Amino acid sequence: MTDNRTADVVVIGAGFAGITAARELRRRGHSVVIVEARDRIGGRTWTSSALGRTLELGGTWVHWIQPHVWAELTRYGIGTVPSPTPVKGIWITGGERHEGTGEELLGLIDRGMTATLAEALDWFPAPYDPLARGSDLDELDALSMRDRLEQLGLPEPELEAVDAMWATNFNGPTDQGGYTQGLRWCALSGGSWQRMFEACATYKVQGGMKTLLSAMLDDAQVEVRFDSPVSTVEQDDDGARVRLADGDVLTAGAVVVTLPLNALPCITFDPPLHETKRRAAEQGQTSCGTKVWARLKGEYEPFAALAPADGPFTLAQVEYADNGETILVAFGPDSTRIDGTDREAVQAALRRWVPDIEVLEVACHDWVADPYARETWPMLRTGQLTGALEELQRPEGRVVLAGADYANGWMGFVDGAIESGMRASRMVHGFFLQSAVAEGERHLADDLGTVVP
Repeated sequence: MTDNRTADVVVIGAGFAGITAARELRRRGHSVVIVEARDRIGGRTWTSSALGRTLELGGTWVHWIQPHVWAELTRYGIGTVPSPTPVKGIWITGGERHEGTGEELLGLIDRGMTATLAEALDWFPAPYDPLARGSDLDELDALSMRDRLEQLGLPEPELEAVDAMWATNFNGPTDQGGYTQGLRWCALSGGSWQRMFEACATYKVQGGMKTLLSAMLDDAQVEVRFDSPVSTVEQDDDGARVRLADGDVLTAGAVVVTLPLNALPCITFDPPLHETKRRAAEQGQTSCGTKVWARLKGEYEPFAALAPADGPFTLAQVEYADNGETILVAFGPDSTRIDGTDREAVQAALRRWVPDIEVLEVACHDWVADPYARETWPMLRTGQLTGALEELQRPEGRVVLAGADYANGWMGFVDGAIESGMRASRMVHGFFLQSAVAEGERHLADDLGTVVP
C-alpha cells in the first residue's frame, strides 16, 4: 500500500485547523492532500461580501492575548481593525427597556461577572494545561454556568443581565454550558473578565479571516479537493483509506479529521472511534445559536444592547456606521427562535431595543443546520472537560482529531483551531518517525539473520 498511497496524510477539512496541520506536515517533508466538503476554505469562518461590506458570517475576532493566531498574523504581516467602542448601552431586564451609557451597561454586569470568574486562576493557573488539577475538577465541572450564577444571590436585574451575557458567550443555554468553560476563558485572559470581553469582540482581521487563511494555504502549498464530503474513514495495520461520498478512495499513512464535535457522526469510522469520543459527539457541545448581520437605515452612534436569554437575541452591537446606514451584528442562543434570513423577523427582534429601527437587509448562515458544522463556536457542556477532552485529543490509531473543539486553550476561537492543528501535526509526524524506526529495526533484523556464523 505504501507505494500507491495518494499522500502521506489526508486532512479532512480546509479550516484553520486543517490548513495549519497541512502546512506544518509539509514543512516536515510529508505529502498532504486536503479534502473539503464545501466549495471554499474556512470551515466555520466565512468571509463574505454580504450587505456591501466585508463581513464574517462565522468566526470574527482575534486578540494579542491569543498567541497562536497572533503569531500567524505577525508571520504574514496582517493587521487588525477595531470594532467601535459602544457609546450607548440599551438593556432589557424585568421586561422593561433601559437606556444609558456603555459604561452603565458594563456596570450592570460587573458584579456578577467578577464574582462568577473570581476563581479562574485558582482552578486554571496554567490555562493551556486545563486538566492539571486532575480529579479536583470533577465536582466543579459538574456545575453549569447557570448553577454558578444562581449561587451568587444577585438581584434579579443583574442575574438576568449576566445570564444573557453568558448565553451570548456560550451561544446556547447557560443551564447546559459548563462553568469550567467560562473559567478557562477568563484564566486565558489573566483573570480579567473585561480583558476576556475585549478578546471576544473587539479586533477583526484586516481584510477578513480569509486573508489570513489564504496566506497560510499559499504557504502550505498543498492540494485542496473541494466539494469532496467524506463518508468513511477506515484504517488497519497497512494504512488508512478515506472514502468520499462520490466513491473515490484516498489512501494515506494517517488522517487528520477536523470536523466539529457535533458533526463527527456524519463520518463512519472503521474501526469505530473510542466510546468516549462517540458519546461526546452524540451528546454534542453547547452552542446551538445564531449570528445575524443587519443593515439599518440611518447612522446610529455605536451602541451595545443586552436582553434576557429567553428571546431571539441576547446581544447586539454596532460595527459600522457611515453613508447614511449602519451595520449591526446580533447573537441569539437558539437558532430555532428566529430565521436570520427573514428581514422582518430580525427587525421585529431588534425593535425590542430600538422601537423605530428599520432593517434594510440581513445576512446569516445557519451553522446549526449546516451538516458539516451542526454548531457555532465550540463551548463544552457540563462534565465534558473532565470526561471527554483528554480522550478527544488522543490519537485513534492513524486518526487524529483537530479543531477548536479539541483545544487546550482558546476553545471557541480561531486561536484554538490553530493550536489544535499544530498539535495534530506533531502527533502525525510522530507516527511516521515511529514507523521509520520500526522499519529500520526490521531491516536490521533481516540483515543480521543473513549473517553466516
